[in-house]
Amino acid sequence: MLVNAYGAHAGDQPLQPLQITRRAPGAHDVQIDIAFCGICHSDLHQVRAEWQGTQFPCVPGHEIVGRVAAVGVHVHGFRPGDLVGIGCIVDSCKHCADCEDGLENYCDGMIGTYNFPTPDAPGWTLGGYSQQIVVHERYVLRIRHPEEQLAAVAPLLCAGITTYSPLRHWNVGPGKKVGVVGIGGLGHMGIKLAHALGAHVVAFTTSDAKREAALQLGADEVVVSRNAEEMAAHAKSFDLILNTVAAPHNLDAFLVLLKRDGTMTLVGAPATPHDSPNVFNLIMKRRTLAGSMIGGIAETQEMLDFCAEHGIVADIELVRANQINESYERMLKGDVKYRFVIDNATLAG
Repeated sequence: MLVNAYGAHAGDQPLQPLQITRRAPGAHDVQIDIAFCGICHSDLHQVRAEWQGTQFPCVPGHEIVGRVAAVGVHVHGFRPGDLVGIGCIVDSCKHCADCEDGLENYCDGMIGTYNFPTPDAPGWTLGGYSQQIVVHERYVLRIRHPEEQLAAVAPLLCAGITTYSPLRHWNVGPGKKVGVVGIGGLGHMGIKLAHALGAHVVAFTTSDAKREAALQLGADEVVVSRNAEEMAAHAKSFDLILNTVAAPHNLDAFLVLLKRDGTMTLVGAPATPHDSPNVFNLIMKRRTLAGSMIGGIAETQEMLDFCAEHGIVADIELVRANQINESYERMLKGDVKYRFVIDNATLAG
């Protein structure tokens, strides 16, 4: 089945309209008409071959929302018309310890929504910058938000779960002090979620101009990280720092803000590595520097339900398909508040 999509034929070429083939639904498959797809910073890295192993043509997109169009004969949890989402995972081995624990995101056989091996043409997965997708029912997520919020739900499928998973893993709640470094696509979700979980939230930004915006998102305090006095006032006080910045920077400046046994978890994925932190900033207070990658299917569903219950969606700017390349350039400049989402109806022309 041919469907319209947007993708690139090489890392140094802009994205452009193309047609791709989707398989017919198998017995356990769900066929989804895609209404909206978020634009993630990792889409840019992958499609421009800044990360190794990009297969071309590359059709990005793993923040997918839409309606079920058809289901396989053995699918019982979904039916045509249901509002659903697809995140970063469309398959996994299903039997390793990670899969059995509901952590398919850490399965060595995880298949991502784009640029991963698949028997389907052309031999690798093609993502949500397209009109339609077919996915095994195990990896389909139910959306309980009102339909009018559907576009703003799309970024929850990556930005939402990327920040929710570490907050839940490190037991964020009332009585915990949480820092969120960076107020962008990931950071703005981290602030909203940590606030909804009941933590005292401190947002870190390099720009004083973002102070009021961070407070409106739910931060209790805002620190300009270039201000040494503001930083020093929070020394040895955080239980958890969620670092969302997708560019190399000085990790030690934030490690020293952790209390004893505090943790800083990295969720931003820079194209080049961070400098190694000073080991003494870790060992002197038994601090932990950690990482976290999206979340499993069950946890992603939990996050979506939590967000529906608390009225949480992403702050978005809706764009047409022919604005994707411009949106990439604006995203590189930080010129988005806070997430671009594609109106997939515009893929038809």
